[in-house]
Amino acid sequence: MMKSIFSVGITVLLSAAWLTACAQSDSADRSSASAPGEWIHLFDGSSTDHWKGYNMEGFPERGWHIEDDMLVFRPFQRDDWTSGLDIITRQTFSDFELELEWMIEEGGNSGIFYFVLEQPTEAIFWSGLEMQILDNENHPDANQGVDGNRQAGSLYDLIPAVPQNANPHGEWNQVRIISNGNSIEHWQNGEMVVSFERFTVEWFEMLRNSKFRGHNEFGAMREGHIGLQDHGDVVKFRNIRIREL
Repeated sequence: MMKSIFSVGITVLLSAAWLTACAQSDSADRSSASAPGEWIHLFDGSSTDHWKGYNMEGFPERGWHIEDDMLVFRPFQRDDWTSGLDIITRQTFSDFELELEWMIEEGGNSGIFYFVLEQPTEAIFWSGLEMQILDNENHPDANQGVDGNRQAGSLYDLIPAVPQNANPHGEWNQVRIISNGNSIEHWQNGEMVVSFERFTVEWFEMLRNSKFRGHNEFGAMREGHIGLQDHGDVVKFRNIRIREL
């Protein structure tokens, strides 16, 4: 009898130890899987290797320049202004944290796109969601749209940035975009200004009532390129980095 009790006790202890080890291993795996990746410097002040033109094989030969550790777009005379010279990352991203700084000229307009799908016959903004870049004081878009949803930091033409805390033209603005599953956040100058969930009833209703309703690819990608917009105005970027979540 004592031997049987002893054997049962050993079995219970071994089983408990095995379950504990499995739980610890599973916890470690989950922790490792959810840990952010290493920062990728998409622009470090010296190279455009991470970038290409939208619907182009290489980086645009005109418009975009490296100046004093900044990535700068300067408009130039051109005959065809139907598409612009937007640039996108060569790599695509799904869950990510993107950080950068931007500065716009007086009366300027630009944007940061994410979940971009290259479509040879469509402009970049018919697929990618856009965090607006704008001189709120001097560009007419600031007073158009609904509730300021075309002002800096907004999900362009859909959700306004609240609070509206953009610095004026000629000053740097620090922004962060976080994509985690269906949850998206826009951060501007240290404050979260936009937060929303994709693929909900409310999301699809908002799209149906927007100018994007005729473009099924808009906001539909779960993985896509990061993009920077040529809107015909001088805009400057620096310290562009991203990490996968």
